Amino acid sequence: MHLSLVHDKAVPLPEPLAALLVEITEQLTTTTADAPLAALRAVGVLERIAARVGREAAGSLRDGGVSAETVATALGTTRSKGLVLLMAAQDR
Repeated sequence: MHLSLVHDKAVPLPEPLAALLVEITEQLTTTTADAPLAALRAVGVLERIAARVGREAAGSLRDGGVSAETVATALGTTRSKGLVLLMAAQDR
């Protein structure tokens, strides 16, 4: 299974993390078919984890003086989105 959300020019994910994300996707897909409420609960937990870790990562980048352009290029997104991500770190 390929993580189609990752652009070719984006910073590569470490292999163990990519494999874990594939496994989580597969488990969530299976759980959705068998127990949709449990799948929704799991998604909520993942959203909270992702938001917290995202703020921490963006804060580290911001504190390190990384520009919105650099973030955008590394993530395969726009400068505006890179700026939003860095600004979200202020909420940590």
